[in-house]
Amino acid sequence: MTAEKIRQQLLVFGNPEKAEHSKYFFKTGKGQYGEGDIFIGCSVPETRAVAKIYKEASLAELKNLLNDEFHECRLCALIILVAQFQKASEFKRREIVDFYLSHTHRVNNWDLVDLSSYQIIGEWLKEKQDRTLLYTLAQSGLLWEQRIAVVSTMAFIRNNDFTDTLRLCELFLTHTHDLMHKACGWMLREAGKRDEVILTGFLDRYYSVMPRTMLRYSIERLSPVQKSKYMQRQYRKESI
Repeated sequence: MTAEKIRQQLLVFGNPEKAEHSKYFFKTGKGQYGEGDIFIGCSVPETRAVAKIYKEASLAELKNLLNDEFHECRLCALIILVAQFQKASEFKRREIVDFYLSHTHRVNNWDLVDLSSYQIIGEWLKEKQDRTLLYTLAQSGLLWEQRIAVVSTMAFIRNNDFTDTLRLCELFLTHTHDLMHKACGWMLREAGKRDEVILTGFLDRYYSVMPRTMLRYSIERLSPVQKSKYMQRQYRKESI
């Protein structure tokens, strides 16, 4: 069984110290977003090396990996899935998208979302007019599907298409989770790299109601003067 072979090879790279650190880094404590997740303690480059060996793994085997208790097994499955998507026919891409969407509950930490969502969902929708899927995910009760929605727009941003990024960031202005504040701020910053006016236009409209983390992430690449302007404005608004 390919999934079991992959698991065993990842276990060879296991590092108990790294595994323990990952428990804190990925917030696995009770009530935290990664509650109960466990780690082998291998590095991402090591995981990618194993994925490269098994790049032809079937979807059935990847399903087994995604259902594995170890975080790195799920990571390896997604690395393989992204690689397969990049080389797939249109028909096969549709199959991979459907498979991915049926397993979003196992794409269950921010690193797993960030490495896979824009390279699968984003690339799939990039040339399509109908992007209803993003808003269905955004309205989900599952945090990971909501993050998939906004991070998927990275593929559009790289194509100088910012409309859905802005719409989703507006939709998530009132979201309560820090992981969504960070994701939205990141996407806004990426949009600003390509068109600063797009970013500052959004900030001018929403700076006073943006979660502070979202605002901080979004303005990271602006000039010190611009950063100060937006942060001071928000501070004054909060103080009133």
